[in-house]
Amino acid sequence: MGGTFDHLHQGHKFLIQTGLSLSKKLVIGLTSDKMLKDKDYASKIESYHTRKKNLEKYIASVSSLEKVEIVQLNDSYGPPIHEPEYEGIIVSQETYNTALKINELRTEKGFNPLIIIVIPIIKDKNNDKISSTEIRKKLN
Repeated sequence: MGGTFDHLHQGHKFLIQTGLSLSKKLVIGLTSDKMLKDKDYASKIESYHTRKKNLEKYIASVSSLEKVEIVQLNDSYGPPIHEPEYEGIIVSQETYNTALKINELRTEKGFNPLIIIVIPIIKDKNNDKISSTEIRKKLN
């Protein structure tokens, strides 16, 4: 799985919990600061270091950190397009098309396509999508 994991929220936690429950080894691609400079409300995005620390703290509270490897993402596709041993990818409904593109690139290289597991959008008590962008928008 991969993402920004900014202002770690319930949607992120559900994604991580799903990954932990389905994987022997979970690789989390964490988007680099450089890739985020043009994202909505970029000035409110937590630093790579902070986001990584928050991920590690959360993972340690629910599982063993030894089961997880956090790698820096410097492109939209990450290690699965370069390394054949990946078996699956866990994405949200919003990032499903990226998983399809990863499989296309893997197939072009002669790698097996990934099993794609799609989790639903997580909503808050008002039935609004929980989103880091919305969290950043509300920060003044």
